[in-house]
Amino acid sequence: MADEQTTALMTDMYEYTMLDAALRDGTAQRRCVFEVFTRHLPEGRRYGVVAGTGRILDALERFHLSDSDLAFLADRSIVSRETIDWLEHFQFSGRISGYREGEMFFPNSPILQVEGTFAECVLLETLLLSVLNYDSAVASAASRMVTSAKDRPCMDMGGRRTNESAAVAASRAAIVGGFQGTANLLAAKMYDLPAIGTAAHCFTLLHDSERDAFQAQIDALGKNTTLLVDTYNIEEAVKTAVEVAGTELGGVRIDSGDLAALAQRVRNQLDALGARNTTITVTNDLDEYALASLQSAPVDSYGVGTMLVTGSGAPTCAMVYKLEERENRDGVMQPVAKKSKDKATVPGRKLAYRSYEYQLADCEHVIAGSEEQLAAFQPQDNWKNLFVTYVDHGHIDSAYQGHDAIMNAHRHRAEALRELPIAAQSLMKGDPAIPTETTVL
Repeated sequence: MADEQTTALMTDMYEYTMLDAALRDGTAQRRCVFEVFTRHLPEGRRYGVVAGTGRILDALERFHLSDSDLAFLADRSIVSRETIDWLEHFQFSGRISGYREGEMFFPNSPILQVEGTFAECVLLETLLLSVLNYDSAVASAASRMVTSAKDRPCMDMGGRRTNESAAVAASRAAIVGGFQGTANLLAAKMYDLPAIGTAAHCFTLLHDSERDAFQAQIDALGKNTTLLVDTYNIEEAVKTAVEVAGTELGGVRIDSGDLAALAQRVRNQLDALGARNTTITVTNDLDEYALASLQSAPVDSYGVGTMLVTGSGAPTCAMVYKLEERENRDGVMQPVAKKSKDKATVPGRKLAYRSYEYQLADCEHVIAGSEEQLAAFQPQDNWKNLFVTYVDHGHIDSAYQGHDAIMNAHRHRAEALRELPIAAQSLMKGDPAIPTETTVL
């Protein structure tokens, strides 16, 4: 297997050194339950959006060590020869469940639960956290932006503002978060997403005149294309665009200046020229606050870059991966917990439900206990189970992978947000939209 296809070294070294030590002392095969959660949302945020679980499943399929991976671990003396032999045949055989993609999450929501032997669960920690922390940050920011944009579509244009791998992940997460398309062609190819894009300022500057540039673009892409009109003088550019394309011109894009004021002037000018169906797209370092300020402007769509791929100021969700239950020396499952100051955890595996009143969510309920206690637990009638099963005995449910899964998550996010109190959509700093209540059985 080619090294670039494997994901087994997308981890921190101590995952492998812990594995090595556990194999030596006989605890590696103890059954364990790990959970992913965040202790708090970014300051002032009302909710988060789960994204990345589909990518985790894709990565899990490639979580096998190649010969060169094993040689690297051996040459660096990171693990023993016995551990190398064990890793040659590694394949995750446990169970993974948790919140579905597009679901809302809050402080202490058990977003993902991983059950298996210590050996197989510990190796996944860094990979799971790196995917969930970044993808959920982007999806959460995207959701706030889509809310601010109202019914106007938002498009991902952030590929040049992050590293090349993160750009693809961000495109996928943006769609989960409510965006409608991406400028990143690799993401569009990998996940069958709508691709968008026409021309940049350099295309206009390449030509001897703006008219020549517009004509060339229309000749290549047709009258339904979108022309970039702020390279020189916007008013002159709009006039030229309609002269070249006619009133059937698809759209114009504005990438600088006072976007609201310019959009109003351009809309009036287009209407006066008879191009009443020509749309207006605006770009230029937009975030959810800028989008909210443009709600009254005659804008038809937005292109969002830097603030999308950086989580709009919150590039991580501060998610952690903690051991909550493990098998003791007698073979009995035992809840465990940290007691560290400000980092204490609740012992025991979890269930998660959301309760409703008048069709609005009013509380997140996290139930902690032993496997037997949770099996016997009966939720109230108005509680919705938030868990789905992604992996069972090592078998991945492919329904949560690929294009259809992304679009299902896209729709679910919108539905889940509508079920929250309307305060969830506020951009003002405040508490989480609903409280989380944890019950230890």
